[in-house]
Amino acid sequence: MTIAREGWPYIGALLVLGAGLLALRLPWPGGILLGLGLFTAFFFRDPERSVPQDKGLVVSPADGKVVQVIPAPEGHPLGPGTTQVSIFLSIFDVHINRAPIGGAIEKVEYHAGEFLPAFDDKASLRNEQNAVIVRGDGDRRVMFKQIAGLIARRIVFRKKVEEQVERGERVGLIKFGSRVDVFLPKGCEPRVKLGDRVQGGASVLAQWP
Repeated sequence: MTIAREGWPYIGALLVLGAGLLALRLPWPGGILLGLGLFTAFFFRDPERSVPQDKGLVVSPADGKVVQVIPAPEGHPLGPGTTQVSIFLSIFDVHINRAPIGGAIEKVEYHAGEFLPAFDDKASLRNEQNAVIVRGDGDRRVMFKQIAGLIARRIVFRKKVEEQVERGERVGLIKFGSRVDVFLPKGCEPRVKLGDRVQGGASVLAQWP
């Protein structure tokens, strides 16, 4: 199983401390730390995904459950008629984030903020977050926000403005529970509904006609 590089400091520290406590004949705390180390490795897993290649598709940037499909707030950068699709990631979901479309990174905007539970609707506005716009063929643009949750305190985004990305390419992650909001411009029709489970890079989230 491939592990995201950002997880190794946590995994290594827990396993070393756990092994040290076991060597000191402290089985209970040592076992707990080893168990946490193994769970942390599971949390930072980075599986391969088969990315759909048909033209006009938008894939999910994250694993999780669709908790909102609603009109975006007024004044959104993608213009009137933008749709917001919110995906909640539990601690059991893969937390690697992927590009929803291929193209160039047009904008990256980070905001520090609060740490409300990621399933709270207010999290989209008030939590720590990183907003990314990807500009694809024909100036088709999709925005997604990496939003920290109650436990997560670190958003990772690996790309820079004007850097090219492929649809479904790994672009970052959010540590320890989170949410991703995707914003689809007018004319890009959602292909998911409330309650659907999606996989980053593999599930079709929306499609241009």
